[in-house]
Amino acid sequence: MIRRKRIFEILERGMPGDTASIVVDYGIIIVIVFNIAAVIISSFNDLPDLLKQGLTIFEYISIAIFTVEYGLRVLTAPYKYPDSRFPYLRYITSFMAVIDLCAILPFYLPFIVGVDLRILRILRLFRLLRILKLNRYNNAVEVIAQVFKGEKEKILTTVFMTGLMLLLASSVMYYIENTAQPDKFPNIIATLWWAVATLTTVGYGDVYPITNIGKVLSGVIAILGIGLVALPAGIISSGFIKAISKEEQAAKEGTPKESSPGTKRVCPHCGKEIE
Repeated sequence: MIRRKRIFEILERGMPGDTASIVVDYGIIIVIVFNIAAVIISSFNDLPDLLKQGLTIFEYISIAIFTVEYGLRVLTAPYKYPDSRFPYLRYITSFMAVIDLCAILPFYLPFIVGVDLRILRILRLFRLLRILKLNRYNNAVEVIAQVFKGEKEKILTTVFMTGLMLLLASSVMYYIENTAQPDKFPNIIATLWWAVATLTTVGYGDVYPITNIGKVLSGVIAILGIGLVALPAGIISSGFIKAISKEEQAAKEGTPKESSPGTKRVCPHCGKEIE
C-alpha cells in the first residue's frame, strides 16, 4: 500500500527524477486544458450527437479525476502543513483547495438538491475555474497577487483619479448636452456610460455630443483617457518586472553550487536538509 507521504510527494509539483510525480503533473495539466476546450466547444449550438456524448463522457471522467485528486490532497494535508494544529481545515480553506472544490461542486449540486434549477446551470460556469488549478504547476497567479499587493497604493490612487475624472466629465457633459439631447443624456448616471466609453478611448458611438462645447469636452476627455489608461498599465508592468527580477535573483542565490562545500539543500516536501 502506498504511504500517504508518497502520495503527497506525487501530487506536489514534480521534482527532477521523480517520474511518477512528473507524469501525474503533466496528466492533470492535459486534463485541465482539454476541460477548458470542452467548455468552449459545448457553447456552440447544433453539435453532433456523437460529439455531445463524447463531451459528456469526458466530463464524467474529468470529474472523477478531480474528485480523487481533491480527496487525496485533503488526505495528505498533514504533510503539507506539518506545523498546523488543524492541517485538514487549513487545507480545505486554502485558495487552491477552494478552487478545486468549485471546479467539481457544480457537477454534484444537481444530485444533492435533486432539481436542476437554472441557478445550478449557471454554477456550471465554475468549471472554467479549473484553469486556475494550473497555478500548482506555474506560480503565475502568485506573482500576480504579489504585484497587486505590492503596488496596491499606486493602483488605488489611479483608480480614485479615474473615478473622479469620470464623475466630473459626466456631470459637466450632462449640463452641456441635456438640453440638446435629453434622451441621450437624461441624467448624470446615464451620462456616465458616455464618460466610460470616451475616457477608455473605446468610443462605441451610440452616445455622443452634438453641441460645439460638448465636442470640445469630449476631445479633451479622450486625450486625458490615453494617459489615465496607460498609467495603471505602467504601474502593473513595473510591478511584474520587479517581481520577476526578485524571483530570478532568489533562484540564483538559492541554487547550490557543486564547488562550494557546506551548501545546504532543503527538500521542498518535508523541509529537511538533504545530505
